[in-house]
Amino acid sequence: MEKAKKGDWVRIYNVVLEPENRAPQVPDDTKKVPLEMWVKGFLLNDEAKKGEEVEVETYIGRKVKGELIEINPYYDHDFGKCVPELLYIGRQLRGILEDGEYDE
Repeated sequence: MEKAKKGDWVRIYNVVLEPENRAPQVPDDTKKVPLEMWVKGFLLNDEAKKGEEVEVETYIGRKVKGELIEINPYYDHDFGKCVPELLYIGRQLRGILEDGEYDE
């Protein structure tokens, strides 16, 4: 199992509030789930494995404790599949604005 060492960039997880401790004014569907937190930072422990309780220092200097869930996290999201109908909207709009064909 991969270990992180002091100074490694990691992501941690923590439950901030259990459902029964949520504020009464939050929506009903929100009250059913815990308030969760994911934080990235530099590992302060000498070494740790995923699943262990650790402390990190965030990029801006806050110290936060939580469960180590990822070592060297990265962004893996995208904006979805190409929508061909949207490819030409910018060109069409520019043409309309340049030609003065726009009527309010």
